[in-house]
Amino acid sequence: MREEMDRKAEELAFYVDVGRALTSTLDLKAILKTVMDKTRDLIQGEAWSILLVDEERQDLVFEVATGEKGKKLEKKRLKKGQGIAGWVAQEGVPLIVPDVRKDPRFFSGFDEKTKFTTRSVMAVPIISKERVIGVVEVINKKSGESFGKKDLDLLLKLVDQAAIAVEHARIYQKMADLAVTDDLTNLFNMRYLARTLEVEIERARRHGASVSLIFIDLDHFKEINDQHGHLMGSRVLVEVAQILLHNIRSIDVVARYGGDEFVVVLPQTDPAAAFAIAERVRRSIAGHTFLKGEGLQIRLTASCGIAAYPDHAKSKEDLIRLADEAMYRVKHEVRDSVYIVGHG
Repeated sequence: MREEMDRKAEELAFYVDVGRALTSTLDLKAILKTVMDKTRDLIQGEAWSILLVDEERQDLVFEVATGEKGKKLEKKRLKKGQGIAGWVAQEGVPLIVPDVRKDPRFFSGFDEKTKFTTRSVMAVPIISKERVIGVVEVINKKSGESFGKKDLDLLLKLVDQAAIAVEHARIYQKMADLAVTDDLTNLFNMRYLARTLEVEIERARRHGASVSLIFIDLDHFKEINDQHGHLMGSRVLVEVAQILLHNIRSIDVVARYGGDEFVVVLPQTDPAAAFAIAERVRRSIAGHTFLKGEGLQIRLTASCGIAAYPDHAKSKEDLIRLADEAMYRVKHEVRDSVYIVGHG
């Protein structure tokens, strides 16, 4: 009797500690790490993972994976209904699979990639507001036995606590992302652009380097809206955003300036190097056929202006203004070209 009371008191203290840890932050990574650490403390498995539902693509993403081969799984994707975790996400119910070899729902693809051997699985859905937002999965009990009802009950209590914290953190992250990104294209917005320019200009000043800016305006974009409607125009802007992202470096920042105007910030880049990048972007836009998925074949060009700090501008306001003026020179004289301020 005394032993049972001590066990329950210890269990209660564990969940109180979990609750305290989960409510102490809105950082999603920190919350997922807490859930993973507490799962490891609670259940002696060989590997653990947390998958979250990607709301846009409606599949599952391995956000955290631990164990011998866990790192190889992070950011891998799983369709709903695929594998044990996919089935749990689709059905919204927990599942214990004592022997995966005897269960047709098991997906062996990740074992083949990681050279890990899955024998048994316990998976629990993370449910918030009657929606499955993720799955916690534990692989192979260290004792060699199958997971049991006691293991499942313990994990269900932990995941039930975690669900609200995960949902709140995701909402908070979404709001934070919206504050610095453009709703349509998911590129950065003007707020983020201004902050980036301040940081990069200061870094360039300290290190005696250059930071360049490309101002891009789509030629005759209004005609697309007029002929095909604003919905098609919006889809063209999304395609342009993807072209920009595919033609820049990892250190560069792309922002939607407004309407059909875009800006690319190029740290540690002089005007000549910026010209080469702008030319690549211009050619990619000119060579792309837009709205093929809609049964249309629209061609488009862009006018690009370049300015650099400290070569032409002394402040972020000057940098934007001069690149904008260079772009307008192209637009009014030739279109579908690149111009560096002060040249020619």
